[in-house]
Amino acid sequence: MLFAYPGEYEPCGIFTIDHFKLIVVTLFGIIIALKKTIHSTKEEVKKIIKKCTILVWIFEIIIISFKLCTGDIKNVGNYVPLYYCSLLLYAGALASFAKGKLQRIGEVFLATGGIIGGFTFIIFPTTSLPTYPMWHIVSLHSFLYHGIMVYLGILINITNYITLQLNDIKYYAFLVFIVCILAYTINNIFDSNLMFISKDFPGTPIEILYRATGPFYTIIAIIAQMTLPFYVIYGIKNIWRKKWIN
Repeated sequence: MLFAYPGEYEPCGIFTIDHFKLIVVTLFGIIIALKKTIHSTKEEVKKIIKKCTILVWIFEIIIISFKLCTGDIKNVGNYVPLYYCSLLLYAGALASFAKGKLQRIGEVFLATGGIIGGFTFIIFPTTSLPTYPMWHIVSLHSFLYHGIMVYLGILINITNYITLQLNDIKYYAFLVFIVCILAYTINNIFDSNLMFISKDFPGTPIEILYRATGPFYTIIAIIAQMTLPFYVIYGIKNIWRKKWIN
């Protein structure tokens, strides 16, 4: 079952007992990891980011290899890492190995978009559980991967690894915009839906936005991904800071 082909076993499905089990285990893992690292110094947090980045890249290569071996190579949306949550790979690399503004781009995304993207997937894992059973490498990887996204984002904020500023939106938006441009180009060539910006995604909340925005869907979807996650986390952090100070 761990390496079964798509359709070989009944998929786990969303909002099922097994899905909730994965949610509980993932949240428990995040809590345990935070408890052990919440008092880390900035140097220690940097090492944690680097180790997690290397880990997720190794697993991503394994998953891409598996999907290439078991799926249609023409279906680039199944294995090309150009979705919102794929930004963990690039942001983690920038935060770990780059310097200056490039490093800041990675850190800002991890502190904001990583939390939103991770939690959204854990609640609504549309790219794994509707296709694979719970005890499958793709399903298990997806929850480990997105659990790491949430963990790193919370850790960076709790330890004040970076001081998030309102003008950091330019760093966050730049990274998302670049990936959206790449995704849109590939979508036009291969008729895919990377970053979910080119087509409807029936049965998900995206369908509501797609129907409401019509021909403006792509531009609205891009702008929303370039702004909303950052402002949500920035706003929450400011509210928390004011409450703590008072």
